Amino acid sequence: MNAHDLPPRAADLLERIRSRAPRVHCLMNTVVQKFVADGLSALGARPSMTSSPEEIRSFVRKAEALTVNLGTLDAQRRVAIDLALGAAAEEGKPWALDPAHCDYSPPRAALAQELLSRGLAVLRANAAECALLAPPPEVATVRSGETDLILRAGSGFAVENGHPLTAKVTGTGCLSGALIAAFCAVEPDPLTAAASATLALGAAAEIAAEGARGPGSFEPALLDALHALTPSDLLRLARIRDA
Repeated sequence: MNAHDLPPRAADLLERIRSRAPRVHCLMNTVVQKFVADGLSALGARPSMTSSPEEIRSFVRKAEALTVNLGTLDAQRRVAIDLALGAAAEEGKPWALDPAHCDYSPPRAALAQELLSRGLAVLRANAAECALLAPPPEVATVRSGETDLILRAGSGFAVENGHPLTAKVTGTGCLSGALIAAFCAVEPDPLTAAASATLALGAAAEIAAEGARGPGSFEPALLDALHALTPSDLLRLARIRDA
């Protein structure tokens, strides 16, 4: 698939999410759990959020995809991550990793590096995190930035959609990881899923920014834009090139 083919594919996947309402289980940064849950619901997916070791395997089994975010990492969450990934492997469920701030903490970096060997579909990270982790080429990697690069085995896409206000709202990066998991639930190719999710969030951000006065009004506008996002919006707004 090339950049010309991606927007129609993303448009089709958006319709699949709306029709299937896949459940995405989120081991999520506790600061932004509600925002991420609302964003998934707005797009058309169904979120679940528990990190209880006693429950996590059951929740992952009932989900179509999993997202793991290291933003608020503690001993219980480490146990929950291990149990969740075990259940995901047993059930063949795709999962995405956001190793948030792994470049700040050696123990966090060591955990993120270990998780790269556990069959993830997509890594979403910024440039510093990607440089530190050096993900293997078979892992689809979203390197976030002013232009998002989505790569696997040396090829992929550059998605230029987005808006600077996105960086002013805590949790938009975490939401990106959750949306990637939602697209993985309906698309078996992780590169296509990750690029489509990145396009969807970027396009919604551009729509939301049209009426926003600043970060405070941008956040609810982004949820509204995700809810109202149409396949034709993706075709109209897509700014993608091969990378």
